[in-house]
Amino acid sequence: MTSFLLPQRGRRKLDDSIPPLLRPLIRAYVLGYASAVAPRLLTLVLQYVTRRRKDKGAASVTQTHDSFITSLQRILRGGLELQRFPTFCAALVGGTTLLEVVLDSALSRLLSTSQLTILVQKRLSRWLSSFISAWFSLRLLQSKKSDGFSDTVTINSNLQPARRETIRYAGRTLDLTLFATTRALDVIVGELWSRRRQRRAAAGQWTQLETLLSKLTDTTIFATSSALIMWAWFYSPCKLPKSYTKWISSAAAVDSRLIEALRRCRKGELRYGEETGQAPLLQSMCADYKWPPEWGDPVKSIPFPCEIVHMGCGPSCEHHALSRFYRSFKWSMVTYLPLNILARKKNLKGLQTAFLSAARSSSFLAAFITLFYYGVCLARTRLGPHIIGKDIQCRQTIDAGLCVGSGCFLCGWSVLLEKTARRKELALFVAPRAMATLLPRRYSPDKQWRETFVFAFSTAVVFTCALENPKRLRGVLGKILRSVLEA
Repeated sequence: MTSFLLPQRGRRKLDDSIPPLLRPLIRAYVLGYASAVAPRLLTLVLQYVTRRRKDKGAASVTQTHDSFITSLQRILRGGLELQRFPTFCAALVGGTTLLEVVLDSALSRLLSTSQLTILVQKRLSRWLSSFISAWFSLRLLQSKKSDGFSDTVTINSNLQPARRETIRYAGRTLDLTLFATTRALDVIVGELWSRRRQRRAAAGQWTQLETLLSKLTDTTIFATSSALIMWAWFYSPCKLPKSYTKWISSAAAVDSRLIEALRRCRKGELRYGEETGQAPLLQSMCADYKWPPEWGDPVKSIPFPCEIVHMGCGPSCEHHALSRFYRSFKWSMVTYLPLNILARKKNLKGLQTAFLSAARSSSFLAAFITLFYYGVCLARTRLGPHIIGKDIQCRQTIDAGLCVGSGCFLCGWSVLLEKTARRKELALFVAPRAMATLLPRRYSPDKQWRETFVFAFSTAVVFTCALENPKRLRGVLGKILRSVLEA
């Protein structure tokens, strides 16, 4: 239905058969269904292929095939349910376009004697229609019950026998709300900054510092957001979506015992120079890597050597950093290169562009991982002890959070290796996830109206901007909304 799903000629032919007022609604539903179902279908197919390679017996192959068909039907039917993302998209976009017609007519009559211009009335009807549609479409998603947002507790009473009760929580749409909020803030701040620039440039007062700030805004947003996300991944992984935590852990390739040791340092459970029963944690790691067991004992080793952080790469922090970059680059290329090849024309120039693009993105991700680890080494070994001190208390302070904080601060600046347009996309991608780490993932349902209001307000801002000044919407979202909302 849209230019990103069908060729231009096929799209025009299909659009002509649909009334103009209903085209945005149908496009939104098709796009929502595709975005909800396609990733799950791809995962299912990959799992099916992997199992077919492992299963050699006829019975196993038949069982795998039956399981595949059942899962396929469940995925395809699940996307059609009322309280799912496709219906949400259709209600949001369709409600906005249909309500605008009604509200525009009503406001024209109610405000006929006012001094508001036609443009202001049009803008008001667009904003209100988007707000109302966003409110009720999000409520539709929120009405679906989820096991991840409920707890079953046992209630004991002296007068009655013990009974089990299910407590429901709100928050399952928080990521969507923060995504809309981030986009709305980007629109508002971007518009205000643009007007300021025009005003000051016209007066000849625009400075080089303001130009530098404009160029570094996306980089700073990404670096700050990455710091919050990595801090949460290390110390509070429950604040991140499970899939996100799993992906970061896969990219980091770190021994979980090392992470747990640093967490216990922060909690005060592992204290240097004191016997707190924590030695077995890192001593088991020492046994696996053939290191002296004393390295893992916080009473004897103050602090534990940085070689433990290097996990078998030797004592040199710089050698470990280079090794990390090399391994992470190879790991990233396995992901990025096939995707870039699929997205480019299958000729020599297209393959060259695909390789360069994949190499740039892989270098960025490899530098991200490398800077995180080297930041830890800088705080623990290279700089931290010379600035803060080398006594037991200072060593405890460094390993209680300062070393991880140093890695979190440095890693995000690797985005400078990416192109300017790519930095913008990455900044807008990670910002909502960073904001989510500052908020509770679950909260009381009686406060859900606040989230709904924020989502509705933010969506109204974004949709009004998409209809009036689409160039202000940066990135892929702007292109998608323009394509969906056009009649």
